[in-house]
Amino acid sequence: MKYMMLIHQGTSPTPQRPDEWATLPADEQQQVYADYGALNETPGVTPGLGLQLPETATTVRVADGRTLTTDGPFVETKEALGGYFFFEADDLDAAIALAARVPAARLGGAIEIRPIMEW
Repeated sequence: MKYMMLIHQGTSPTPQRPDEWATLPADEQQQVYADYGALNETPGVTPGLGLQLPETATTVRVADGRTLTTDGPFVETKEALGGYFFFEADDLDAAIALAARVPAARLGGAIEIRPIMEW
């Protein structure tokens, strides 16, 4: 089964926010980099890309034939998507085990596991 792993940063510190990132001890910062590197080397993982901060987003809706745009994400920042990757696994349990290794999951965020539709 193929899964898309959506990384919701939540309150987890990221290098994109230097003031928050600085709250992590240097060894924890290095561990975050090492953990993401190890995830990208895991068999079955297809690395995705990180996303810029939620404030840079534009949300588009169409209502009554008009295109409406809103600056920033529609969801609360704590729910905003920070990145993604793909994982091919035998079952959901394997995907859950991998999601638990994502640093954002232990630092205040969450990982959403979404099965890919096979057409």
